[in-house]
Amino acid sequence: MILTALLAMSLSVCSQKKESKNMNKVLVAYFSASGVTKDVAQQLAEVTGGTLHEIKPAQPYTDADLDWRDKQSRSSVEMQDKSSRPAITDKLTNMQAYDVIYVGFPIWWYTYPTIINTFMEAYDFKGKTVIPFATSGGSSIKKACEDLKAAYPEVNWKEGKLLNRVSKKDLEKQVNKQ
Repeated sequence: MILTALLAMSLSVCSQKKESKNMNKVLVAYFSASGVTKDVAQQLAEVTGGTLHEIKPAQPYTDADLDWRDKQSRSSVEMQDKSSRPAITDKLTNMQAYDVIYVGFPIWWYTYPTIINTFMEAYDFKGKTVIPFATSGGSSIKKACEDLKAAYPEVNWKEGKLLNRVSKKDLEKQVNKQ
């Protein structure tokens, strides 16, 4: 009887641990200049059961703003200025409700866009798990993750992933690994 009771208790504890992991409230926050990152974020929110939130610039980016070949374009100027913090709209009022936050962005100049700094500095991430994800035409996410960890060392960062042309099935595998 004692053995049966111990076995039942251990199964109950394991079940509770699994349930508490699945009960984490997830936020999928993303900045998307062209729509590519938005598509991935929507799929990720669906796979995780998370809430989708766009990191929306107060002044939307135009095609001219995004011209990386023009050193005077808005994105070029912002990326050259490490103190740049583009204003955002639609600030979350319930960030404290989330346990896991996926932060998505396109790779600009081998790292994350400066608008992500605006987002990171707008909230308290203490006790939260933050997982970066990105899309890119040819760059890796490695430098962006290193830069985020250096800029916000107090954040509990998990491994970031580049999610170009990713299927829903691949996303499910990624999420289940974490």
